[in-house]
Amino acid sequence: MSTTHPHNDGPPRTFPHGFLWGTATASYQIEGAVHSEGRGPSIWDTYSHAPGNVWNGDTGDIACDHFHRIDEDLDLMKKLGVGSYRFSVAWPRIQPDGKGPANQPGLDFYRRLVDGLRSRDIEPTLTLYHWDLPQALEDNGGWTVRETAERFAEYVDLVARALGNDVERWITLNEPWCSAWLGYGSGRHAPGVQDIGKAAAANHHLLLAHGMAVPILRSAIPDAKVGITLNLGVHRPGTDHVDDIAAAHRADGNLNRLFLDPVFHGSYPEDMLTHYEANLPGFSVIEEGDLEIISQPLDFLGVNYYFPDTIMDAKRAPEARVAGYGVPIGEQFPDLRVLSLETPGTDTTSMGWEVDASGLTELLVRIKGEYTDLPIYITENGAAFDDYVDPNGHVLDNDRISYLCEHVSAVHDAIDADVNVQGYFVWSLLDNFEWSFGYSRRFGIVWVDFPTGTRLPKASFNWYAKLVRMNAIEPVAT
Repeated sequence: MSTTHPHNDGPPRTFPHGFLWGTATASYQIEGAVHSEGRGPSIWDTYSHAPGNVWNGDTGDIACDHFHRIDEDLDLMKKLGVGSYRFSVAWPRIQPDGKGPANQPGLDFYRRLVDGLRSRDIEPTLTLYHWDLPQALEDNGGWTVRETAERFAEYVDLVARALGNDVERWITLNEPWCSAWLGYGSGRHAPGVQDIGKAAAANHHLLLAHGMAVPILRSAIPDAKVGITLNLGVHRPGTDHVDDIAAAHRADGNLNRLFLDPVFHGSYPEDMLTHYEANLPGFSVIEEGDLEIISQPLDFLGVNYYFPDTIMDAKRAPEARVAGYGVPIGEQFPDLRVLSLETPGTDTTSMGWEVDASGLTELLVRIKGEYTDLPIYITENGAAFDDYVDPNGHVLDNDRISYLCEHVSAVHDAIDADVNVQGYFVWSLLDNFEWSFGYSRRFGIVWVDFPTGTRLPKASFNWYAKLVRMNAIEPVAT
């Protein structure tokens, strides 16, 4: 990989005092033990076991076996030197059927995790929902129905009262766009539904669940810092043609504005409401007072960023090559009539995602200008590459180091532009179950040998540990 960021030369760039360095994981991707101690089935258990949904038929049944190797993983975090660990609680461990009293062994597992973090001077950052909805709730309509938001509020109360004394930073939802639009729109994620109207309804009920959770957390934990994590991106028109500019605006509306606008402005973007008005149930599920619930004041915003998108109008696909682009990558949601384009000569990860850290700075500056000056945490950023253990027993993932260096520098650029970024969490601590890609994509800074569970820190682990220790980003040699 070539390193293209302008700050890959020169002296180290120091971050503000108290800047929070962390790493992140998600319950279904690492825990395994799906039948242990009363845990119920989630939509990802069901989805991954259905033939054809996941690469190679992989499932999260064992994953990284974090459930049984928790102390080993905590020791790795201690060695890494991070100030915080962002993890998610598996709702089916707490309420196997998505309702009713707490399953105490499930709470006990997360109590061991929180206590283990505290004993190692690592702050817990707790995500309440990272996609593993109890299957029983999906059987009753899942996120397409309002009741699921109400059940979520009850679940949040159970977790907050059990762990609140030792967890200060709480994230209600991780990437509700993925839950709604990949889960119910394209069907590429659990529960595998392909219905744009249901995706729009899920969009709203997920945000409603977030809004319902906020006062519950504040009531149970008066000193809690409460936020939401959104996956956000930059959509650049492939040309200055009016149709491509409009297509980029539609793509931005679906990914960014359908979440940022209601959370921070208390309204949905009118162009998106109009766009989806024929897709029922869609946003017809909105009830009076919902947007006031959704837009309650927060303490921070979590931002997940991986890559920018170059967009053209779908009907202009033949013009893509003329405009200097390669073959269009694809059309995820036909109703949007947009194409994401591959830019020739641009480095990509093993996910096929283009590497362009400038998009992160651009995004953060936009958030400050259009939405909020709240503290921002980069709650996920990282890259999958085709890592391997060399004959000397090392994983020399220099491509990942280059990617992280560029993106951490882009965060510094945003801070220089007066954006209130207060922390960065690398994705991910461990190679793990990468959703529909199974175990074929590795994002970790720690190699996991899945047949044995053996952990092996990669070169990027040592690079990140030094970054954390210095609180500064050094240039990477090209």
